[in-house]
Amino acid sequence: MVELKTDTSIDAMYEAGQVVGRALTAARDAADVGVSLLELDEVARGVLREAGASSPFLGYRPSFAPFPFPAVICASVNDAIVHGIPTAYRLRDGDLVSIDCGAELAGWVGDSAISFTVGTPRPADVRLIETAERALEAGIAAAVVGNRIGDIAHAIGSVCRSAGYGIPDGFGGHGIGRRMHEDPGVPNEGRPGRGMPLRHGMALAIEPMVIGSGRDGYHAAQDGWTLRTNDGSRAAHAEHTVAITDAGPRILTERNSSSAN
Repeated sequence: MVELKTDTSIDAMYEAGQVVGRALTAARDAADVGVSLLELDEVARGVLREAGASSPFLGYRPSFAPFPFPAVICASVNDAIVHGIPTAYRLRDGDLVSIDCGAELAGWVGDSAISFTVGTPRPADVRLIETAERALEAGIAAAVVGNRIGDIAHAIGSVCRSAGYGIPDGFGGHGIGRRMHEDPGVPNEGRPGRGMPLRHGMALAIEPMVIGSGRDGYHAAQDGWTLRTNDGSRAAHAEHTVAITDAGPRILTERNSSSAN
């Protein structure tokens, strides 16, 4: 069942989204050669703590997971697509990092993700990240009243496929609001004009994921959480929480443009 949010509720979700944006910006600013993923998680924890927010990630355990998630960010490096658990791994020059973060504030949730490189970027990684961001922009542009979920999926998939990149099947965006994962699902590939109609008050987490080799295959790592590309190629992830409104899509997790990727 899809809950339509009131304008007041959307404003409250915006406040949660701003905490997420600050946490992601702080984690990205702290990321450097030699910094551990656990240290980035601690940076994000500090932002949530200062805002009086909690983490919808910490302790989350979906049906596929062997244990509750132990951190407030997902930190996925190089061939990790999503759901990477922060560890003592220290970032190296040229790493491609995707950070996913959520915050719950006053009963409402925001969810967002960024990808960036550490140190000297590889041109192929820059193109991969730019494509994930363009796919996100296209998906948001399609998130208008009168369109359907399939229009968002088609917009995202068209950008990713035209760039020659793979898309991990079965993983995509989702409804969001009082809980991190609500109806409806938002695939990253699909047919236009299909699926649930978009209405004022819907809130969606739109999140393209792209695989650099152009192949779609992935597998769960030994930790049972991290999804890695089958061929070892690199992946990028971008995400915003977006409200569907009669005035157009409203991004609830916007970050400072000078710091966000």
